[in-house]
Amino acid sequence: MVAAATTVVLWASAFVAIRHVGAELSPGALSLGRLLVGSVVLGVVMLTRPAPWPARSLWPRLVVCGVLWFGVYNVALNAAERRVDAGTAAMVVNVGPILIALLAGAFLGERFPASLLLGSAVAFAGVAVIGVATSAGSAADTVGVLLCLVAAVAYAVGVVAQKPLLARLPALQVTWLACVIGTVACLPFGPELVRETAAARPSTLGWVVFLGAFPTAVAFTTWAYALSRTSAGRMGATTYLVPPVAILLGWLLLGEAPVPLAFAGGVLCLAGVALTRRRARTRAGNGAGQAGVAVVSTSTGSEAGAPDAAAASSPYDRR
Repeated sequence: MVAAATTVVLWASAFVAIRHVGAELSPGALSLGRLLVGSVVLGVVMLTRPAPWPARSLWPRLVVCGVLWFGVYNVALNAAERRVDAGTAAMVVNVGPILIALLAGAFLGERFPASLLLGSAVAFAGVAVIGVATSAGSAADTVGVLLCLVAAVAYAVGVVAQKPLLARLPALQVTWLACVIGTVACLPFGPELVRETAAARPSTLGWVVFLGAFPTAVAFTTWAYALSRTSAGRMGATTYLVPPVAILLGWLLLGEAPVPLAFAGGVLCLAGVALTRRRARTRAGNGAGQAGVAVVSTSTGSEAGAPDAAAASSPYDRR
């Protein structure tokens, strides 16, 4: 539960941070900057926890995860939010958890329990309500919508590629390597980063460090830890909690009072995510009663799955 909550809150906080950075840094420069910081932070931690180098057979999945989720997802979403309002981005990008469930079923053999399908539908409806409530009311930019779709697909494929790795490697190592790979993929934006940071305010640089250290290094690690203990489908569904938490943080930290409709959408998101986890909890209780197995074991898996959603799936979770 702690890993799930950490991921959701930090990814939601990224929305607040990006509000301060987006005006001075371009999408590619911002992505590279935070990934550089994240790679360094994770690398320092890895020095204290050495692990064997991954087998050659694992590298294709690591590359897919790093390039798509850490690289393409961030750049595409940063660029999309310059063309469409936050509400539109939230609705389009949040097809990501649905794609995760479908891809996990096709490639990882995961099932589609009724609770997951119903909960995802309810949570997505909540995101749609939030999207309508926060929409600027202007016509959606076609390129912006397409960029949101690219971000959603990159996120979904990256998560499905990451899931099997966590059965072979520590969550910290997977996150670090994927972050480094994403950084390398974003190196073409290096000249932009150097030029723009040279002219940026100190506060902007501070926010970039925050984005790299917390929503990237910490949150992606807690996400991986939780993903290793639950299904990809349930993990993805938890991402629906990020938009309402981002709205709450915007209200508390920026004084942006949300409209009542946004609160209604947040309630739907909470109800939907609760539904996606309901069946797992019931089974945990039954199993403990029949076999005397500690509920903590199974429950921890479903709790950790909570961060599945934390991902990335919304413009607010801009890690």
